[in-house]
Amino acid sequence: MFRKDIGIDLGTASVLVYVKNKGVILQEPSVVALDQDKDEFLAVGEEARKMLGRTPGNIVAIRPLKDGVISDYNITRRMLKHFINKSVGKSFIRPRVIVCVPSGITEVEKRAVLEAVYEAGAKKAYLIEEPIAAAIGAGIDITEPDGIMIVDIGGGTTDVAVISLGGIVVSKSIKIAGDDFDDAIVRYIKDKYNMMIGERSAEKLKIKVGSAYKREEEVFQEIKGRNLLTGLPLTISVSSSEMLDALAEPVAEIISTIHSVLEITPPELASDISDKGIIMTGGGSLLYGMDKLINEKMQIETTIAEDPVSCVAIGTGKSLDWVSILDNDMAREDLSSKYR
Repeated sequence: MFRKDIGIDLGTASVLVYVKNKGVILQEPSVVALDQDKDEFLAVGEEARKMLGRTPGNIVAIRPLKDGVISDYNITRRMLKHFINKSVGKSFIRPRVIVCVPSGITEVEKRAVLEAVYEAGAKKAYLIEEPIAAAIGAGIDITEPDGIMIVDIGGGTTDVAVISLGGIVVSKSIKIAGDDFDDAIVRYIKDKYNMMIGERSAEKLKIKVGSAYKREEEVFQEIKGRNLLTGLPLTISVSSSEMLDALAEPVAEIISTIHSVLEITPPELASDISDKGIIMTGGGSLLYGMDKLINEKMQIETTIAEDPVSCVAIGTGKSLDWVSILDNDMAREDLSSKYR
């Protein structure tokens, strides 16, 4: 009765923590500011994100997750410990933790996530694949025999999966998502305007005027950066049509992935998807016109989940209700004895 079970959406861009019976209580960027001289955390989450591109030599702002997997194990472990303590407080009773991971990661990458969670203080740790968590969070009954297609566009990966009878029938995960949208915008501004902008400025453009589908009315956003020819500060106005061009390549990769998954989907399930449509989740699904473009290209009705950003975290948290019967592919309790 005293244990606080939690679900974690360990995303490349942000970490969301769901506490059982409370809902999502924490949403912070997956960023850590570290003093390299003292090996100390100066800030974690939103405070650390504000330091990106602004730190002196001895301080670095690090994203310890890349493309949906751990790229810096020690920093990830310490970051997780911080978020777990912040969510449930320090207690002599350690929580059970379920973490969602991209559907395409390897066994080694899965083990790294589990070990990081155990070392961060979990009593037991489990894994759930992002498309399953996204479907649960979207309010879909995944135990039905009908086919459901989920397109989850996160920060580091895009997962496309067809789910039926509680499992993934076919899926594909690509390392192209929200962060790649930002990178594409940075390259476009550099090539067209000889101007360098930072990661946060690119994200601002993506949110304000980013487009995957032509808008009925053109919108503009001013952005500041550094002129690469003169080295001086420069301010320009960027249009939504320019963003449409800038984002064309990563958006096309996602469309191609959806098409390739549909091609290998069993006919009966493909028929179900045609009737029920495609469900989009993840922060990347909020890019203007992404749903319209998928609808046009696939000729299948496409809808965005009610709370796409928190969808995976909510689904991960809800899965805590049946954590004790998770199958061996999702639960790795064999590691728990090492960290008791």
